[in-house]
Amino acid sequence: MSTITNQPAKMGSYSEDDVLFLLKDLSNIELEDSTINRELRVQSGQHYSESLPIEYQPPKEYVNLFWHTITEYKRKVALCVGIVAEQVYQAKGNKAILVSLARAGTPVGILIKRYIKLRYGVALPHYSVSIIRDRGIDENALHYILSKHPEGKVQFVDGWTGKGAISIELTKACNHYEKNYQIKLDDTLAVIADPGHCTTLFGTREDFLIPSACLNSTVSGLVSRTVLNEQYIGKNDFHGAKYYRELLSSDVSNDYIDLIAGEYSAIMQEAENIASQKKQKNIRNEFLGMQDVKQIQAEFGIENTNYIKPGVGETTRVLLRRVPWKILMRDPSSPSVKHILMLAEEKGVEVAAYPEMNYLCMGLIKSVKGTSK
Repeated sequence: MSTITNQPAKMGSYSEDDVLFLLKDLSNIELEDSTINRELRVQSGQHYSESLPIEYQPPKEYVNLFWHTITEYKRKVALCVGIVAEQVYQAKGNKAILVSLARAGTPVGILIKRYIKLRYGVALPHYSVSIIRDRGIDENALHYILSKHPEGKVQFVDGWTGKGAISIELTKACNHYEKNYQIKLDDTLAVIADPGHCTTLFGTREDFLIPSACLNSTVSGLVSRTVLNEQYIGKNDFHGAKYYRELLSSDVSNDYIDLIAGEYSAIMQEAENIASQKKQKNIRNEFLGMQDVKQIQAEFGIENTNYIKPGVGETTRVLLRRVPWKILMRDPSSPSVKHILMLAEEKGVEVAAYPEMNYLCMGLIKSVKGTSK
């Protein structure tokens, strides 16, 4: 293992008591491109991690809906966080090191850290690191964490699961790390919601709206998606990201954390009871969501499953930063999809009823290969 020279980046609007970002600050580099240009390049073979989408800034009506959604779901999110946090602490105790997968995992990692601090009086270390589909996890970040906590037990954290691509990537990355460095890491991913049945450590398997999925950086500490572009990231660097300081006036990251954490005292006993009950159950990760994905791929003639994004969180991402073709809805009357209907109308995207699926909705990405910019 090489000598550690990297240090956590002084970036983002979260307190360093909540999270340390093991990322290289690329804030001064122009990495964004229009959605259509970026989609063309990605579908023509460029890896999505080499550039960034332009951050969508929603209209006032959408932001109002975000706050309404938080009010409606804050207790449910808090309970699901509590259930996960109880399981993590029961399994790993004060040796646990929370390692969030940037960026959707970051607010969830903070919420788990806050819960365990309130419930058990233990301040667990919490880092945010990059993992990228088809390119693996940031091993330099893992080296840093393990050098700081040689006796610690890593617990990876994300927001939710879709069809399981990141869960699979994480397992592959942990196997690779063990082979190269003879260090075995627990590849179990802790999430709030696991509608795809991709992990055994979750708050719920219901496909519901986690409010932090509604927005981009303004609910994730003003940090961009992570970047792995050899032009800017050397072999000894952490993966990169940008800090969008210019969006500070729109930032709700800490308000969101405080609102959810404010519910903890009311749900702790229930969370502990549910977590204890889960110990008695034979919970498996069967990746059931891929059955829906394969069926829709065949029915709609979609060439690549990467163009199919299942679940509320992933469908939201399609509308915020990809070129959407169509949105499939199991139940358009669900309060969890109000923001999706609003975004689809704003962007002129067709919404089609599709009652026969496990997820509440799916976002289908438009094939743009062969079109001009």
